[in-house]
Amino acid sequence: MSASDFQPVIGLEVHAQLLTRSKIFCSCSTEFGAPPNHHTCPVCLGLPGVLPVLNRRVVEMAVLTGLALGCEIQRRSVWSRKNYFYPDLPKGYQITQYDQPICEQGRLLIDGEGGERAIRIRRVHMEEDAGKSVHDPVRGISLVDLNRAGVPLLEIVSEPDLRSPEEAAEYMRSLRDLLVYLGVNDGNLEEGSLRCDANVSVMPKGSAQLGTRTELKNLNSYRFLQKAIELEIARQVLVLESGGKVEQETRLFDAERGETRSMRSKEEAHDYRYFPEPDLPPLVLDEGLVEAQAKALPELPRAKLERFRTQYGLPAYDAKLLTSERPLADYFEAVAAGYRDYKKLSNWFLGELLRLLKEQPTPIAALKIGPGHFAALLSSVDRGEISAGAGKEVLAEMFRTGAAPQTVIAERGLAQVSDQSAIEALVDEVLAKNPSEAEKYRAGKRQVFGFFVGQVMKAMKGKANPQVVNELLRKKLGG
Repeated sequence: MSASDFQPVIGLEVHAQLLTRSKIFCSCSTEFGAPPNHHTCPVCLGLPGVLPVLNRRVVEMAVLTGLALGCEIQRRSVWSRKNYFYPDLPKGYQITQYDQPICEQGRLLIDGEGGERAIRIRRVHMEEDAGKSVHDPVRGISLVDLNRAGVPLLEIVSEPDLRSPEEAAEYMRSLRDLLVYLGVNDGNLEEGSLRCDANVSVMPKGSAQLGTRTELKNLNSYRFLQKAIELEIARQVLVLESGGKVEQETRLFDAERGETRSMRSKEEAHDYRYFPEPDLPPLVLDEGLVEAQAKALPELPRAKLERFRTQYGLPAYDAKLLTSERPLADYFEAVAAGYRDYKKLSNWFLGELLRLLKEQPTPIAALKIGPGHFAALLSSVDRGEISAGAGKEVLAEMFRTGAAPQTVIAERGLAQVSDQSAIEALVDEVLAKNPSEAEKYRAGKRQVFGFFVGQVMKAMKGKANPQVVNELLRKKLGG
């Protein structure tokens, strides 16, 4: 059998750090970047005799996420201890949810290879994060930073519905956008606030029997996720083609070597010796909490994308980019309230505004350009008061200072000359100086027209209204 005879089967386990100010079972800060072991207390250090106290905001965010994914919200869920022994797990166990999670049976829509697909969500549950081991190869030692211990996580587990590395990356992007829209996660893969494990197997096409799966751990970028799955699929196919057997195990992705390598044999649930957490009672939700989160649901990314296509008449490409981040979409709508050429507005957003944001990374919330000023600038370009090129220059200055467009135009002398008599005088002067070129044009050499436009614009230092220049030249040259 060749590689094309196999069907990949992929499921993802995504760990999303929640945007709470304090940890899940204590009041320590969740702020990123503090000195090692700075945000710790007896609870998250696992000292004897301490008791966890559940952070209500974590429960609210879990319910909000479950509702957005169309999950069944369980009115009663149970905490469990997951026992394992790593240096960065001070208690020797992790408080999580196991057989009775808070959310079950949802779905996430993605743009799959054959169009829109619904990927089933098996479960969403709350848990605490572990600490972080820091390895120092120079001194040959490992250190432990427990700032992250006790940080609240949601684990979102999909069914094995994904059928390609590209679909897996698209699922991760779609889930990330949803979590950021909800305001429960910052979407920062680089800082580890969104991490992914991938369960990968292959089976002969047409088979109903799933293959043996391996788990790829801690993939923290879309590119790495897709590449790691591609390599693991190729490895498993090679093993099977050579008559071997795929072993169930946990593997790591080595980006430098371009390979996955064995980390340890895959643990089963019984290896963790799950049992109910004795220090926390079952979590029972009151109806008011669920109703409040249902009311708090914002317009979700796919719904907003479709509305941008219909309400603003935008192409799918534009709508997808504009709705990729909720603040960008909200800012577009604020500007669109004062400027009705939505496609032109989209062009300025996806061209000039995103270029400025890339050159000088700035949160949309901190943008100095007021929506009304942005709309006024584009209206000035449409009225011919300034050229499109000058408009870009004005936008850059507005981005830097927050000044009104008319102020920038006046200070920089960028106003476009549309006075017909002033332009006509210069047109006559240019034609008088170039009689032979005028004759060539009248004889049918139409490309000479650009020469005259350039001469008039040069004489007026680029400030002449090009539409007026073109009309006068055609009139005086006879078409």
